[in-house]
Formats: sequence, C-alpha cells, structure tokens
Amino acid sequence: MSSANSTILNTISPSLCGKFRNPNFKTLIPQSRIPIYSKCRLNHTPTISFYNIPASLKLRSSKIRASGDSTGETGNWLNQFSSGALAADKIFRLISGATASPIAQFISSPTTFLHSVDPRIKLIWLLVLVVLPARSHIIMRFGLVVYIALLSIWILPRQVWMDQLGRVSLLSGILFIMLGLGADSAPPLVQPRTPPPAMMGLPNLPVSLEGYSYLIMKLGPLKFTRKGLSVASTAACLTFTIFQSASLCLATTTPEQLAFALRWFMLPLRCIGVPVSEITLTLLLSLRFINLVFDEVRNVALGIVSRRINWEQLTIMETIDIFASYIRRIFKNIFNHAEQISQAMIVRGFRGDSNSHKIYFLSGSSIGMADFISVLCLIGVVGGAFLSDYFLV
Repeated sequence: MSSANSTILNTISPSLCGKFRNPNFKTLIPQSRIPIYSKCRLNHTPTISFYNIPASLKLRSSKIRASGDSTGETGNWLNQFSSGALAADKIFRLISGATASPIAQFISSPTTFLHSVDPRIKLIWLLVLVVLPARSHIIMRFGLVVYIALLSIWILPRQVWMDQLGRVSLLSGILFIMLGLGADSAPPLVQPRTPPPAMMGLPNLPVSLEGYSYLIMKLGPLKFTRKGLSVASTAACLTFTIFQSASLCLATTTPEQLAFALRWFMLPLRCIGVPVSEITLTLLLSLRFINLVFDEVRNVALGIVSRRINWEQLTIMETIDIFASYIRRIFKNIFNHAEQISQAMIVRGFRGDSNSHKIYFLSGSSIGMADFISVLCLIGVVGGAFLSDYFLV
C-alpha cells in the first residue's frame, strides 16, 4: 500500500514527493510572505480609565436634607420612628403591663356591699343585663351603660376600674362607629321598580310635620341613619354591659360562690339526667385556672423584659424564635399547673365521680339587707325597660 501511494505522488509531482513524506513548516510557507507575517502585530485591547473621563461626564451626587425649621438643620424626626428591635421590646412590655391589673379575678379588698350580695341574685342580674339591651329602648340601653359604669367606679379600686372601663369603652366605641356608618352606607343591589305615586295618579306622601329625617349625618360616601344608630347602639351597649357586668361579678364573687349559685339553679335538671355535679366542678376549676393563665403570661413576659435583650443585634428569625419560645413556655407552665391540680385532687380522694366527692363551696345562704336592695333595683330596672317601650316612642 505504501509503494502504491509513493507511485501516485511521484506521478503527480515528483519534486514534492519528499516534502509530503517529511513535511516542514518553513518549506510549506512561501519565503516571500514570511516578512509579512513577521511584521503583523496584534494590537492590545483598548481600555477606558476612570481617571481619564472628562469632568462633564462624571455623575453628580446630590443630598436632600429634611429640616423642621428655616435654619436648614435636620431635626430629630428620625428618632420618632420605632425600629423592629424596639417594637419587640414594646410588645413584651405591653403584655406585662396589660395583665398587671386583675382581669376576671376576685378582689377581696376593699370590701363593698356588692361582696355581700347573694351570688344567685348576681347571676339573675347577669341574665337580665344580657337580655335588656337588645329588647329595650335606646335611652334605656345608654342608661344601663351609665349605671354599670358608675357602679364600677364605686365598687372597684381606682387602678382597676380605669383600666377596665378604658378597654371596654374603646372596644364598644369602635364597634359603634363601624356599625353606625356601615349599616346603610353600601347601596342596595336591587333597585325598587315601583313607579312614583305621581305616575299612577296618586297623591304624594305627606311630609312629616315634626321634621322627621331618616338620615342623621353624612360623611362623604358614609351615612349615619336611624337604622345604623339602632344597630350600633344595640351592639355597643350589649358589648359593654356583658363585659363589664361579668367583670364586676367575678371581682366581687369567689369561684366557690359562683359554683354554688350555678349548682342551685341547675339542681332541677337532675331529673332529666343532666350531670350537674360535673358541670359545677368544671366551672369551679375553670374559674380557678383563669388566674393562673394571666399570671403565667405576665411572668414569662416580665422574665424576657428583665433580661434586657439587645434586640438590635438579632435578626428577624431570631426574634421570631424568641416569640415562639415565649408561647411554648406559657403552654408548658400551664400544663404543669394542670398536672399539679390533678395530682392534688387525686391526693384529696377524687376518683372521677363528682357525685360521691364532697365539694365545699364556702357560701352562706343568709339573706341580708344588700340582697333586698339588689332585688328592688332589679325589679325597677326590668319595669323601666318594659315601660320605656310604651312611653318612649
């Protein structure tokens, strides 16, 4: 095969046969072109130096300063904005401060006449205060609110009633504004198709001589009408009376007395198989457990605040982890208290049967002068609510 290739090369170009067998780079390139390739030189890539840019092309930076006066000095308005680090500390301080005052807890001192009222009469009062705001006249509703507010100021300590009335009033006020302005503000989706009386040959409706107006006030697209006033007053007064009357009852009545009153009212239900003893025991434990929950929420929050954590050096995930640890610690402590209560009940002989276990309610059944006054006031309030429907139209 090699001899055949050699024969072909000799036939084509005998003079180049040796060159193809032993190729040489210098012999393949013509000598006349070597100086041309040797003189070729690649230029370097052009670069732009920042320092050689003309001054007219350089970027100009401008500063904007906010000042509170004409002197041009910046004030401390940036300090008014709270950062995320300070917000976490404020949340824990608010939690520890919000639970500082007793909420749904018995206040033993100072002792008032409401402490000596029979708990059964107090439960009747609570039932009446739930029903009356929804069924009575608007003047009667606001009268009940004023009555409960004055009674709270008289009975509760100053720090307690200021805290409770402030929160309940704020909640009721927000509810009143939202329902009052939102009852008739949205236009109806279905428009009435009844033609006006003039088109049917009927006289127009007479204008009220007393100046009756369905629309009370209008704020742009929002309307405050008589329907909104009725709905808002009912909801706000009902919210205020329920929360504040329950707080008054719990502040002046021990859990044992409330359990005794509930058991006294539910005794006839034993005939139909209602577990009265279990319900009473559950209520008693629940009322005792409320204080522990608020104490744990406050104590754990105070523990975090007292450690003076540098919130500015924490990331968002670390802050969230602290809040998660706070919630876990609360539930862990609450479950520990529940276990201790169950062990204490087992030690005292409780085996799960509420009927055979003796419960001491520590409540006297004597009727005093405070009870008669409470019953008379109750009859007066109920009678005034019924008479208001006939005389206050």
